[in-house]
Amino acid sequence: MKKILLMISLIIFLLTVKTQAEEINDPNKYYQLKEMVILSRHNIRSPLSGNGSILSEITPHKWFEWTSSPSELSLRGGELETLMGQYFRKWLVSEGLMTENYIPAEGEFRFYANSMQRTIATAQYFSSGMLPVANVRIEHKFSPSKMDPVFTPKLTFISENFRNEALKQIFERCGNKGLQGINENLQREYSLIENVLDFKKSKYAKDRNITKLPVEDSQIILELDKEPNLTGAMLTFFLASDSLTLQCYEEESAYKAAFNHKINSFQWEQIAKVKDYYIDTIIGAPIIAVNVANPLLKLMSDELKLNDRKFTFLCGHDSNIASVLAALDVEEYELPESIEKKTPIGSKLVIQKWQGRDGEMYVSLSLVYQTTKQLRERSMLTLKNPPMNYQIKLKGLEQNIDGLYKLSDLQQRFSEAIKAYDNLPVDSMKAAA
Repeated sequence: MKKILLMISLIIFLLTVKTQAEEINDPNKYYQLKEMVILSRHNIRSPLSGNGSILSEITPHKWFEWTSSPSELSLRGGELETLMGQYFRKWLVSEGLMTENYIPAEGEFRFYANSMQRTIATAQYFSSGMLPVANVRIEHKFSPSKMDPVFTPKLTFISENFRNEALKQIFERCGNKGLQGINENLQREYSLIENVLDFKKSKYAKDRNITKLPVEDSQIILELDKEPNLTGAMLTFFLASDSLTLQCYEEESAYKAAFNHKINSFQWEQIAKVKDYYIDTIIGAPIIAVNVANPLLKLMSDELKLNDRKFTFLCGHDSNIASVLAALDVEEYELPESIEKKTPIGSKLVIQKWQGRDGEMYVSLSLVYQTTKQLRERSMLTLKNPPMNYQIKLKGLEQNIDGLYKLSDLQQRFSEAIKAYDNLPVDSMKAAA
């Protein structure tokens, strides 16, 4: 009898330990979600350049007939963003941050977008899916379409020492050959784009009697109150990469999207890589990132400090997400199931603030995005069929067993990135003065 009782006691003890371990390792049970801050890229838009631009000259083919004016959110983009908003509604309800058909109290939720049509519209569609009966007002500072300084990735400080250090960091990332090294690294991708465009048959090629776009004319432009920029053929390849990627999402036929060329998913990744590489080159250097991202870093840091805020949605651009991540010094990553490997269309940098049972505040960082398949098929997003959720890691910061950082550590990282702006290198004569 004693042996039986001992066995029963042992089983109960093991079950109790197992249950406690499961609770500790399950964030839904051990942690309570207190706040979510999102920095979103707008959803699918038409290309930045319309008819009559260089895009129409570098191919004999007719581009996709878009449902919106140049650079504006497309009808599909609005539909996809509504689906994303609906998913977040189900997600936040499941986490207990809100209830179905929730109507937030004053100041609980904030939707703030850059004053471009595509960002305002993205925020509006997202809010409609997430809070369908709340009649959300999207905050934006200017009449469309004017860039808001908070979301404009422009250089607000410049000096010769800054420029020299920026170019040094860019070239270190690109190799010893600088821009020529970039062009050599992307030679395979450039050739693929030229083949898909049938560049040899284009007006641009015939008028200049060339068969390939020359890349030797590319230059890096770093000027005060302007966005970092690459000129020349590299910019042309960027525009072509961007437009082909968007066409891949919008055109029902993948064959037509590639101008009647049969290309596979890896080749689509190669095409999109040129756009990612361009943004990473001009934004990814740490000294540039802390410069252009400074207003957003301050805003996001402030939002995370508000005790009464439950949810913040900031809608900008891929350059905003890229610069913020670079300024926060994240580990290198490559996103799965997307032809865009860094900041896919409609992607969201999601920061979740959790309160643990130990009384400590924690945070998780992830990129949430629709896969290329979900974008093309306009898939319904549910808790059983979610978008991708890719965890972002910060260099030098320790995660706990559940992959979370201490909120205080993240706040310190934000503070360091913000202070780095004040320590940007001035010229020696200015420093002496």
